[in-house]
Amino acid sequence: MISPAPGLPVLFALLCAVQVNLVPISFNDAGSPAEMAVLLVAGMSDEQALAQTFMLGWVGATPSPLILDWIQERNIGGIKIFGWNTQNTRRLAETVGALQQEALKGAFQIPLLVATDQEGGWIRHVKGATSETPGNMAIGASGRPMDAYWSGYYIGRELATLGINMNFAPSVDLYTNRNSTIIGPRAFGDDPVRVGMLGAAFMKGQLAAGVIATAKHYPGHGDTELDSHGILPEISAPFEVLWERELIPYRFLVKEGLCAIMSGHLAFPNTPAGMIPASLSPWFLKDVLRDKIGFQGIIITDDLMMNGATMSAGSLSQAAKQALLAGNDILMLSRTPNLYESIWTHLVASMEQEPEFRERVRNAAQRVLEIKLCYLRGDKAVPWIPDLKLVETNIPDPEGKAFFLDLAARSVTIVKGDEVFPLTPQKAGKVLLAGKYEDFFTIGKRAYPGAMSYTYAPDGSTAELVRYAEAADTVIFCLFDADGLNFLRRLQALGKRIIVFSVLNPVYLDEALWVDGAIAVYSYARESFIAGFSVLLGRIPAGGKLPFPLHQAPHG
Repeated sequence: MISPAPGLPVLFALLCAVQVNLVPISFNDAGSPAEMAVLLVAGMSDEQALAQTFMLGWVGATPSPLILDWIQERNIGGIKIFGWNTQNTRRLAETVGALQQEALKGAFQIPLLVATDQEGGWIRHVKGATSETPGNMAIGASGRPMDAYWSGYYIGRELATLGINMNFAPSVDLYTNRNSTIIGPRAFGDDPVRVGMLGAAFMKGQLAAGVIATAKHYPGHGDTELDSHGILPEISAPFEVLWERELIPYRFLVKEGLCAIMSGHLAFPNTPAGMIPASLSPWFLKDVLRDKIGFQGIIITDDLMMNGATMSAGSLSQAAKQALLAGNDILMLSRTPNLYESIWTHLVASMEQEPEFRERVRNAAQRVLEIKLCYLRGDKAVPWIPDLKLVETNIPDPEGKAFFLDLAARSVTIVKGDEVFPLTPQKAGKVLLAGKYEDFFTIGKRAYPGAMSYTYAPDGSTAELVRYAEAADTVIFCLFDADGLNFLRRLQALGKRIIVFSVLNPVYLDEALWVDGAIAVYSYARESFIAGFSVLLGRIPAGGKLPFPLHQAPHG
């Protein structure tokens, strides 16, 4: 060990020692996250620093040889868990542990960021035995920040059991465009302040479980009906509108200690960014997010293999370079590129030839390492190697299961027909259950013994539905998409009692308020069907309120 010269700051002496490889440095060495991040980056080659900015996925239930190569040969910074990796919960935990063990063999023993999309409700990439939850729009309907907190906490606790230490949630997109099918029930609602409050509470719950929360999709995906997976959506709002609408949730969360944000592949032509996607825009990421809002955490791209990014940049390699130059710290790719594909060689060559780009990459690596040092060390950190016994006993989370049923009950909303409910079996008479989901029929038949059932499909016959309905006194119709409206409309002239059981996004009720009664639940989780039918029967009150207004006022 080199002793510092008299009066020479200890940190400077350590930096000098690291740069000449006289002092080995490890992720587990004592020191503050900020100081240790500086030391680790100082000891890294350019390629080692660049590797920390990569977060890669792979196809299949087991890791591909290619993802293992990237971890073993490059020591990449993170992996992303997608739905195709997660049907078997125990196998997923084993996979996470095996990949972490490979990462820890690297020169600095740095663990991986292990991320996924577990927003709750509709978006649940980690399947298997994990909880199906009511989701963000249900939280918006309950209106309680504590529901957001405990949702984040219990979702986070399950992820932590699996060794997943980062979640791409909460989604704080506003439900601004009613024609959007990409956001819909993923939103808490359309009110920026309420979304900010609920998003901040969800974030706090995740952090309490040890999981890094990531707000998305910056600066906001809610005002377009287009999906950036296939195209670059254009949102016409000027910055003045964005500042007081889409950006309010981010301003809330940043003040509450948010440490990660996902940048979206979205174009805002009426802002200084023009047609450059926000994910590749220095103006959005540096001028607005860093300088104006004051965000100091890490910025992660949405999947760079989405067309919204590559169409603008021209190629994946160019998109990756632009993303880093714009201010992103992590490049996320859903599939594993070839080890020597142009994306890596292009970035390495750019570091060699462009001092400014080299500095930006090393700065990004330092930010990533500081977040890891803050959240992946200590007693409260997510274990690097999951305990498989806990996977068997703690997923689904026993306490979470009870909470999510309570949340589902609190969020059920009577949209129309207070006088119709409770709808007892005696009052309902002969019942037809028309819908799609297995739990809708199973729980519905328990509520209304002897009920008939009809499963409709987009290419099905409306005439057949009408024949079934003609034999019933009451039709309970499960409405979940625009196709269902076409079937529902055929029932209007029958003179039967029509009750709509809205699932997921209740926006379709706007064109169905001629019905006798309507309730809304916000997911297809079993708990939501239990809660909804309990309200129909009058066993529990309906405490939820629509998290956005319908254009037509409910009547009747």
